[in-house]
Amino acid sequence: MNDTDFTGKTVLVVGGSSGIGNGIAHAFRERGARVHVWGTRATAADYDGVEGSELSGLGYTQVDVGDPDEIEAAPAPFETLDVLVLSQGTVVYQRGEFERAGWDRVVAVNLDSLMHCCRKFHGPLQESRGSIVIISSISGLGANRGNPAYAASKAGAISLTRTLGQAWARDGIRVNGVAPGLVDTKLTKVTTEHPRRREAAVAAIPAGRMGLPSDMAGAVVFLASPLASYVNGQTLVVDGGLSL
Repeated sequence: MNDTDFTGKTVLVVGGSSGIGNGIAHAFRERGARVHVWGTRATAADYDGVEGSELSGLGYTQVDVGDPDEIEAAPAPFETLDVLVLSQGTVVYQRGEFERAGWDRVVAVNLDSLMHCCRKFHGPLQESRGSIVIISSISGLGANRGNPAYAASKAGAISLTRTLGQAWARDGIRVNGVAPGLVDTKLTKVTTEHPRRREAAVAAIPAGRMGLPSDMAGAVVFLASPLASYVNGQTLVVDGGLSL
């Protein structure tokens, strides 16, 4: 038996329309799962031509997870749910997170929405004895002087992973997380599109390269699979050694 075969399973990837989430969604699809994603644009077609976005073979719903009412109103993608991956995230640069609007938006998307999504799908996941995987960041393990809301929200995501892992184990739901390092996505263009910044960033990574969405996807598939059946409340750092 292949422990990473998800044939017959259902997976929802929030934030799965691009970047890390999109890589995760296709990793499950390639392993036989029926996969649905939530994104911010009106239709899947609105992602055509967008770098890091490939929605073929995936279901799609527009949901602004920064609004708890939209989460509550969003239709369930399947009658049952086996895996919930929370990969939503945003960031505000140029010290915008030191202002109220920037702080509120980043915390709403990066932290508040995690709990709202978990609450919404607790019932189906309990029925299936399913799994939740929360994508945080190594920014949640230390300081990030330009982005206080991003760092604080990711630290909160790691703490929430521990707490729900403990609280919901009795319900048969495993809750774990992945903390990526520097991954080449639209959120990191402030670094990757500047050759000197990119060179300096890569030089600090022991693995000698930036991460790829597929690197994160491998860790998520493991955590959601029977291979990790005794892993609960943990956040796996996947950063090429950057945080060492």
